[in-house]
Amino acid sequence: MGSTQFGNFNDFCRDSTLPVCNLFVASNQPPNGIYGGCELTGIPLSNGRHLGNLGSILLAFIAILASLFLIWRSDRKQAAVGRREMQIFLLGFIVIEIAEIFTVGAFPLRDDVRKGFSAVHVAAIAATCWILFLNALVGFQFLDDGTPASMGLFFVSGVAIFVGTGYIALDTAFNWTDEFVTDSPEYRNIALYVLYQLFPLVCLFAFFVLETFLVIRILGEFRPMMYLAAATILFAIGQIFNYVISCHICDATNGKINGALFETLFTLLSVVTIWFFWSSITEDDWPTPMSQPMPGYN
Repeated sequence: MGSTQFGNFNDFCRDSTLPVCNLFVASNQPPNGIYGGCELTGIPLSNGRHLGNLGSILLAFIAILASLFLIWRSDRKQAAVGRREMQIFLLGFIVIEIAEIFTVGAFPLRDDVRKGFSAVHVAAIAATCWILFLNALVGFQFLDDGTPASMGLFFVSGVAIFVGTGYIALDTAFNWTDEFVTDSPEYRNIALYVLYQLFPLVCLFAFFVLETFLVIRILGEFRPMMYLAAATILFAIGQIFNYVISCHICDATNGKINGALFETLFTLLSVVTIWFFWSSITEDDWPTPMSQPMPGYN
């Protein structure tokens, strides 16, 4: 049974609002409708259109603003290890949130445009989780942070994952080559299942393990673990809302909202907490010398 279920999206798309599900939808079909789940209708607009998830759209805007603020705050931490690398992670999160406005937010768009944003969303999730994993390696100083070598590794590998995943998502949506055909009725797509469902989880787990080892065994501190544990719990709560509770919220509100709104909120809180975790294990400024020459002393 495990081999036949591996790669199937039908149950996920029935009970949750995922950007990947938009890639499987034919023209003029509501994403949740084809999977038998609760259809997210949100706010009715003119000509039979709907603004599906206003809450997610507003929270995505807040997430973008919060990320820009954290990028600015990171830039002021002159002596912080991995300052530029953390900013790249936050830029990736901004791309995710911009795409989320038009995918999870269900902003009224043409089907082909929504599929394009969904491909960007899926690709950005894979690339940004990879960037977060690389941020964990920065603390071990295998490469000097902020150097061309370190930045090149982040950009080249991140872009490679983004482009590769994005191409597979677009090929799935528009069936350019017949290589990534999604089998119905289970909507099976192994490539996207690995890149969207499994790869990010592996990156996030590796980030948690590496940072835990760095903080406890190398730095000998325990207080930053509160931030890391809180970020993990917040992210997990968001996923529970999206994958487990979402359909119940949708049914209870007659399709007005679902768990995607809370997933956006808790993911934002998790990212902010990750930034505070990183800030807690690095320095803001260069140490001030203990002794200063007296005025007029030669």
